[in-house]
Amino acid sequence: MEKFKFYKYSGHGNDFVIIDNWNNVVPEADLSKIAKLICRPKFGVCADGAVFIAAGPDEVDFAVRFFNSDGSEADMCGNASRCSAHLAHHVSIAPAEMSIKTKAGILEATVTDSTVSVLMPRIGKPEGAARVEIDGYCQTYYRINTGVPHAVAWVEDLEDVNVVKYGRAVRRHASFSPDGTNVDFVKVVSDNTLAVRTYERGVEDETLACGTGVTASAVLAASQKLVTATSITVQTRGGEDLTVRYEGPAETPTKVFLEGPVRFTFTGQVESDLFKK
Repeated sequence: MEKFKFYKYSGHGNDFVIIDNWNNVVPEADLSKIAKLICRPKFGVCADGAVFIAAGPDEVDFAVRFFNSDGSEADMCGNASRCSAHLAHHVSIAPAEMSIKTKAGILEATVTDSTVSVLMPRIGKPEGAARVEIDGYCQTYYRINTGVPHAVAWVEDLEDVNVVKYGRAVRRHASFSPDGTNVDFVKVVSDNTLAVRTYERGVEDETLACGTGVTASAVLAASQKLVTATSITVQTRGGEDLTVRYEGPAETPTKVFLEGPVRFTFTGQVESDLFKK
């Protein structure tokens, strides 16, 4: 494997290693393996996921592939999409208003000095609910797919929830088989504000923010009339807020936007020792 450059980004503490793979420096067959190695703590760069930017079909500016830290591929990642859009504009791959091909569909993104906004893929209707009890902790989890599957539970006290314990159990529960799910615990703060904690499938831990989870939570809250605003502020564990805006009816929005700042923290070069297990 040749040496290659990488960029480290953070979206509210949801961090990614992004590789400009326009010239196929990382072969298709090695994407999952390299993602897993580069995301490792202590031995790699350490990140929630790895993103590979490549050329796409003529109707888009570029294409992306998203991989979780365990090497599994995700069809969609909200914060990684926003970080990738910022990098693509930074290195002159794409203009400030761009289109991006993902496995979940084509996204539209807009980069400004302070924020990156992504028009999410068409979000399906909520898919019903499952009542799950784990060690006496019983919650109703509402299914919704925002490019990847999510199970959303409303809670009164976010600090009292053992997100890793219950998230890990629900993530693999039979109610969400065979693929499993991401799990979001959500507190309604006001009619335009939510607070969210997410256990992410593929990372297998709580992350400081999850773009698709924030989107899932906001869309569900709107459809269930738990919030009344069409622009919803979402507080994350990373300490910064994300904004979810939607157009159309709350039950079936025609457009859903995920917006917030990103941080380009550093860049570096992968050396051959990374590939040693």
